[in-house]
Amino acid sequence: MSSCQEKKECGTQQAYELPENLFRELDAFIDSLPTKKGHLVTVLHKAQSLFGFLPVEVQEYVAEHMDVPVVHVFGVVSFYTFFTMKPKGKHPIAVCMGTACFVKGADKVVEALKQQLNLEVGEVTSDGKFSLDCLRCVGACALAPVVIVGEKVYGNVTTDQVKSIIADFA
Repeated sequence: MSSCQEKKECGTQQAYELPENLFRELDAFIDSLPTKKGHLVTVLHKAQSLFGFLPVEVQEYVAEHMDVPVVHVFGVVSFYTFFTMKPKGKHPIAVCMGTACFVKGADKVVEALKQQLNLEVGEVTSDGKFSLDCLRCVGACALAPVVIVGEKVYGNVTTDQVKSIIADFA
């Protein structure tokens, strides 16, 4: 183990206090599966829904409890864009940057969100309420540009609507 791993300071990841009750809930979920084989992605989805992200400690825990190498877990987490190793805000905001959304002004919506929230793409607000990310395509081209906050989808978003969208969650 490298010194940065021992101190949990590798890359930009910070050390977070991960609640034990969430690990117990993850255990119960894993135990409820008919078999561990073929269920790694399912378990990672559950882990991310519990913890909000998949830090190294959670990946190691999943690897141990699913009887797979940590490198395999990391490979899956880093391959699928749904998974994140960085914490998200309580209300994660994602802006579609697919062709239809981009052509209809998604880049301007992103700029308005950055200004309104005072953060960059990939960051979390200082109060932990919001995070901002861009997605490749959400498959809702008829609603372009699309903004997703948590599970709520906003279509045909303009820069003028950004303030009210944020206010819905403030």
